[in-house]
Amino acid sequence: MSPTLQAVANSQQMSTPNPPSAVSEKHLATLAQRPASALAASTLHLANLLQSALDLEKLIEVFAEEVNRLLPLSGLEYVNMEERVRLMLGREGPHSNSYDLVVLDRSLGVIAFRGDEPLEEDQLRQLEALICALVYPLRNALMYKRALDTALQDPVTGINNRAALNATIDREVNLSHRHGYALSVIMLDLDHFKRINDEHGHVAGDTVLRTVAGRITDCTRGSDMAFRYGGEEFTVVLSNTDTDGAALLAERIRKAIAATPIIIDDFEVTVTVSMGVSTLEAGDSAATLINRADAALYDAKTAGRNRVMIQTGAHSASS
Repeated sequence: MSPTLQAVANSQQMSTPNPPSAVSEKHLATLAQRPASALAASTLHLANLLQSALDLEKLIEVFAEEVNRLLPLSGLEYVNMEERVRLMLGREGPHSNSYDLVVLDRSLGVIAFRGDEPLEEDQLRQLEALICALVYPLRNALMYKRALDTALQDPVTGINNRAALNATIDREVNLSHRHGYALSVIMLDLDHFKRINDEHGHVAGDTVLRTVAGRITDCTRGSDMAFRYGGEEFTVVLSNTDTDGAALLAERIRKAIAATPIIIDDFEVTVTVSMGVSTLEAGDSAATLINRADAALYDAKTAGRNRVMIQTGAHSASS
């Protein structure tokens, strides 16, 4: 079955797009099978380039590079609101051709092509043929992304899981060492969580975990990454954040969690957390960075719980 493309704003200023107009499946199928040697060769070449790409960003980059080689465009933007994806390559231009990519009545997102001049009619036909080569690899890449997201998401809280942390922390440590920016980690553990499960059941315990995860993410910035480490323990990875900044955020999270009881059915549960903070030092690996935050967390527990401790070298100190 041929994909459906909807032309959203053909060669109009971006501030005044036309209402959407459909490009028929029959027309697109004709374009994709056009016998003209140059168009057929470029479309086949692009299809071969894209068919093995499962990483979404890499797929769009390869597509943009090939389209820019063939057509006078200044930039490309791909947006998929459902998957929370927005990719911009190149630069803006005064003219825009945008297409809603649809397969089996499901939108794969909107792709917009920017240019300094409007595209000619034959260039638009070539562009639409190239888009046909993108649609099914794009669908496969989105399916692959969803599978990865599911594998890296904690099913109880909806935030990232331990596997996602393992992949993230190695990358962040390497980037921090290479570029010299600060990197900090917060480890936090719910105090007396076993008591909640024992007294109110595991369904109530799951509600508490989800609520705590939500309060953590409400306190963080877009660049901060929260993970469920395991059980009732969570980790927050803070790029471009030194010890003081991490301690301030940890204290804000601690207060946010303790401030409001969690209502479960007809009873309230007041939850507190103990927290440990560490900041990357010269010679640190991902493992030593996590271990030092975990040691500070242990010190917070032994010091009476419901507090933040900072690990520097071999010693912990209260924030």
